[in-house]
Amino acid sequence: MGNAKAVRAVLCCAFAFTSRAALPTAKDPLQACFDHLYNLSFADAHRCFENWEQAHPKDPRGPVFDAAAYLFSEFDRLRILQSQFFVDDRNFNGKKDADRLPDPEVKRSFEQALARSKSLADSKLRVVPDDKAALFSTVMRLGLKADYDALIEKQNLQALNETKEARRVAQDLLALYPTCYDAYIAEGVENYLLSQKAAPLRWILHVTGAQTDKDTGIAKLRLTASKGEYLQPFAQLLLAVAALRDKNDAEAQRLLSDLSERFPGNRLYREELQKLK
Repeated sequence: MGNAKAVRAVLCCAFAFTSRAALPTAKDPLQACFDHLYNLSFADAHRCFENWEQAHPKDPRGPVFDAAAYLFSEFDRLRILQSQFFVDDRNFNGKKDADRLPDPEVKRSFEQALARSKSLADSKLRVVPDDKAALFSTVMRLGLKADYDALIEKQNLQALNETKEARRVAQDLLALYPTCYDAYIAEGVENYLLSQKAAPLRWILHVTGAQTDKDTGIAKLRLTASKGEYLQPFAQLLLAVAALRDKNDAEAQRLLSDLSERFPGNRLYREELQKLK
C-alpha cells in the first residue's frame, strides 16, 4: 500500500457507530445536521450547519463541521466513500485521474470553512488553553485536511504530517477530557492504517513519530464506535473496512446493516451489503 492508503481515513478528523444507547438525544441540533451528512443529503447538511454557526458565531465547531459536509460531498462525487475503495488497492493508484479532479468551488468553500474554524479555535485557545470545543475543532480540522490532501490532492507526505498532528492534539484533548470519545478516532485511524504497511516501512514511520499498532488502532476505533457523539457512524464504517480486510464478512455485514438501517438515504451502505451476500 502507498502512503495515501495509510492516511486516507483520518477524519477526526472525521471525516469512523455501534451502540445506539450512546447516541445524543434528538434534541441535539448538531446530531440532526450529521444525520443529513450520513444520509448523503449534503445541501440539507450545509443549511443545518450554517444555521447552527449563525446561532453560535464564536464556536469553531460550526465551520469545521460544515467543512466535513464539503469533504464528504466530494468523496461521494468521486466514489471515494465506497468501502471497496479502501479494501482493494487496485482502486487507488495514487495518481490524479481526470475523473478524480477536485471541484474548485467545493475546494474553496472547504478551505474557507477550515480557515474560519482555525481562526475561532486559535482565538479561544489563546484565552482558554484547555477549551474543549476549540481543541476538538482543531483535531477535526487537521483530520479533514489530511483526508483531502491524501485522497483528492494526492499530497501524501503532507497528509501524513497532518495525521500525526491531529493525533497529538487529540491526545492533549483526551488527557483533559477522557470522555470526548469522538477524539479517539484520530489515534485509531493512524495506528490501524499504518499498521497495514510492510514491517520495514512501519519501522521508518515509527521512527518519524507515527503510531503503527493495529490492536491499539482497533481499540480506539471501537471507543468512538460505541460511545462517540458525532463521529460514531464514521468509526463504524472504518471498523467495517477493517473487518473486510480481515476477511470477517459477518462482522462487516453486521456493521453495515446497522448503518443502512439508521441512514436509509445512504446508498453506499446498501451497495456494500449486496457485495457481501
